[in-house]
Amino acid sequence: MPHRRLLLAASLPALMAFSAMPASAETLHVVASFTVLADVVKQVGGDHVEVKSLVGPNGDPHEFEPSPTDAKNLKAAKVTFVSGEGLEGWMDRLIAASGYKGTPVTVSEGVKTRTMEEDGKTVTDPHVWNSPVSVKVWVENIEKALSSADPADAAAFKANAEAYTKKLDEMDAYAKAKFKDIPEDHRKVLTSHDAFGYFGREYHVSFLAPLGVSTESEASAAEVAKLIEQIKAEHVKTYFFENSNDPRLVKQIAKATGAEPGGELYVESLSDAKGPASTYEKMFRYNVDQISAAMRKGS
Repeated sequence: MPHRRLLLAASLPALMAFSAMPASAETLHVVASFTVLADVVKQVGGDHVEVKSLVGPNGDPHEFEPSPTDAKNLKAAKVTFVSGEGLEGWMDRLIAASGYKGTPVTVSEGVKTRTMEEDGKTVTDPHVWNSPVSVKVWVENIEKALSSADPADAAAFKANAEAYTKKLDEMDAYAKAKFKDIPEDHRKVLTSHDAFGYFGREYHVSFLAPLGVSTESEASAAEVAKLIEQIKAEHVKTYFFENSNDPRLVKQIAKATGAEPGGELYVESLSDAKGPASTYEKMFRYNVDQISAAMRKGS
């Protein structure tokens, strides 16, 4: 057999094996409603997804006003993710305006939600991500949706989801360890609005706030006066303001009660890349550190 034919015969199995490999899937163009969710989608999707967040860093997902660019990004998305439970009240209007033909994936479906009274009504608290236990449900739903949209990369999504779920378990254990030696009657803080219910449920922390589940609500003078009396009666010594909304009311209440500032918390929005909360993991650990340090200082 001539030398050239020997080379061809030797390389033929390798060529056949290469041609049998599945073609590399295209990068999935994905939209998430806000930065916390966008980061978790990126953790599961890895290099196989390009994620755009509609609400930007330090933005308020309650009061968000979509732009024409947001409509364009949504229309081009292969998959769209929302948290749900009433957080994104603007999404239906944006879908109608953009011409988006898909159905958003609601990642909070399956989370053990909590309800609360607001303006005489029982409402569901949408801030599920402030507990990594809830975010484990997000991860399951995100993995399922990405695998359905891109079956060729399902194994990668599964591996990423498993790795990130372990990280969420580590975050949960970190928080429990930080609060373990703080007496429960010292685990009380004042924040701008009622967004830490799931955090409080997991780690037995009481959060008092002048506003309800949405920053769009307004506290009456009577409600503020009642909260001031409660803070004094329960000896709440620390207040925090939030990166994504107006701190003036909480500062006014703190002044009336003598509560000391504990700093800024990242509640429903990540910081920019240079800030202390540029990923969900960094955001959660930062909040745990800030809150636990303030409690120790006040005890």
